Amino acid sequence: MAGLDADRLVELGRADALAVSPCGTWAALAVARLDADGAKFVHDLWRVDLVDPARPPVQLTRGPSDDRAPHFRRDGALGFLSNRNPRDGKPEDGDDERAQVWILPADGGGEPRPLTDEPLGVASFRFAAEGDALVCLAPVLPGVPHEEQRRTAADRKKHGPSELHYRAMPVRYWDSWIPAAAPHVVAYTEEGRERRDLTPRADREHREAVFGVSPDGRHAVVSLAREGADRVQDRALLSIELASGAKRALGESARTTLHTPLFSPDGARVACVRHQRSEERYGALEIWIFDVVTGEGHPLTRGWERWPILWGWDRSGAALIATADDRGEVPVFRISVSTGAVERVTAAESGGSHEQVALVPGTNSIAGLRHCFTHPPEPFRCDLRAGAKPEVVARLSGFGADEGAALAEVESFTSAGGGGWPVQSFLLKPRGATGPLPALVWIHGGPWAQWADGWHWRWNPLVPVSAGYAVALPNPRGSTGVSEAFLDGVWGNTWGEGCYDDVMAVADALAARPDLDGARMCAMGGSFGGYMANWIGANSDRFRALVSHAGVFAFSHFHGTTDSPAFWALRMGGQTPWGELEEYDRYSAHRFVSRWRTPALVIHGERDYRVPIGEALALFEALQHHGVPSELLVFPDENHWILRPRNVRVWYRTWLDFVGRQLSGAAALGGTAATRR
Repeated sequence: MAGLDADRLVELGRADALAVSPCGTWAALAVARLDADGAKFVHDLWRVDLVDPARPPVQLTRGPSDDRAPHFRRDGALGFLSNRNPRDGKPEDGDDERAQVWILPADGGGEPRPLTDEPLGVASFRFAAEGDALVCLAPVLPGVPHEEQRRTAADRKKHGPSELHYRAMPVRYWDSWIPAAAPHVVAYTEEGRERRDLTPRADREHREAVFGVSPDGRHAVVSLAREGADRVQDRALLSIELASGAKRALGESARTTLHTPLFSPDGARVACVRHQRSEERYGALEIWIFDVVTGEGHPLTRGWERWPILWGWDRSGAALIATADDRGEVPVFRISVSTGAVERVTAAESGGSHEQVALVPGTNSIAGLRHCFTHPPEPFRCDLRAGAKPEVVARLSGFGADEGAALAEVESFTSAGGGGWPVQSFLLKPRGATGPLPALVWIHGGPWAQWADGWHWRWNPLVPVSAGYAVALPNPRGSTGVSEAFLDGVWGNTWGEGCYDDVMAVADALAARPDLDGARMCAMGGSFGGYMANWIGANSDRFRALVSHAGVFAFSHFHGTTDSPAFWALRMGGQTPWGELEEYDRYSAHRFVSRWRTPALVIHGERDYRVPIGEALALFEALQHHGVPSELLVFPDENHWILRPRNVRVWYRTWLDFVGRQLSGAAALGGTAATRR
């Protein structure tokens, strides 16, 4: 068995979006692949039969363009986003970087043609399921006539000015400065005619927006952002009548966010996920139902301690289809609209993770993407009933159906956490390996997330398993899928408490196993996991090596440089560095770095504005100053995640080389999981 290394990983097909045809007989998938130069990923569209899985998939688009985000029109024609040239001849400046809505004929024959020609491109789009409407989110430069948008953008890019002028935070998001161009809601006929800008004065209201279109094409609903009293954005829903442009807000409330709006089949109601935050706790995520005419809303899933992701309604409008993190899995759930009763659809013995779930029209079944630790996402179909067993209907990744299972043994185990909480973890080992194995403890980011039985492109445990390591994936306090109290274990200024205790208790449990070598263990993580690696380094000698990717090092410095300082203050329980600094920094690793002894590799992307690169530079300098064996790996063209194929290869190879060198010796540094706090 050749195993899975970084080279093979980046060459696999990556299905990441799925849409089901109105006839219900087939699904369109966007599958990413390496481009001709092997320098980036681009998508092709594929057709997968939902009636006869024996029929091989058919590639619908090909070539150098990035064809993604499939959505069907009511006549069965397939719409998608693409950076193809919408005009004959040489593309105008920047057109090859911008996406437009394209359409493939319903019979699958013929060439795609563009439906839109937005000057600055299209960010996302939806067709009405039964009406004559196409709605897009498209960036628009303020104060510039529509016919001058393309020329003005090209002139500014070439000649300037380049200034960005702000009157309020935030000023950056993820890996970019917030641009002058703002997303507008733009409506067309389904043939891309009669363009109407429905939000001509929009600025920040619809940035990072989600939206939906009613089946009859009469209304759209889009998230509406406004700064809240805590300076974190509140997000209501804005209902827009497409014909008149009339608007009304739904669900406006202090410290509240609404997202993922979905119209009912009759268009009379909108389902969404509602989150209300406070300084005391993160707050529950609940499904709410709003009446489109009256604007009145009510909760549907109060008391269900999960984080639902809504995907659709059933065909009768009697139930919603959702997924949610659930104790190391991501099952599909059916939720009664009349009672709020939650029923698990995908069978417990099937395990795995599910996403991109869609109702198959004319049936009581669903399709979507399914994956697990040992296999990448592939399209599946199953009945919409309790205990249904998902059936994979095509394999587009190029990874063998049983290949991952032949590489790794997967075990889920529960151990006592530091505070007596039961902590669920996964352990992956090379299949058939004997003797004590060196072990990696991977700490997930978030921290409000979970390690699930699912495929991970950026932190894939099969790569180190193929290199001979055991990989432990703990779900300590702060992880989703358990309970609100468990999740709130890292809310407020408590990052170095419960989660740290739980991770170290899991490390003790691992070290006691005869199949693992407790003297050869490495802790590593990204984002919050990177912070936890830093906190471990400052507080314990348990591990032989540490890998910190994009981790917070100095709280008081980080506060003003992250892209969302207000949300950081909220998660710190309302504290800021302009109050009691020592209390604010009580769990900041920089205060205790003089106690750090464990060799460390620090990794960061220079375009990371969520955790800016200053955290990595400050950490590396502190380690060098204190004589700690340390290395720094920087990617100038990456953000919080390492995404470019060639960089992905270097990322895996570098930390595997570092960990291999550190764990190859015969004796550990010593120490136990006991804290020095």
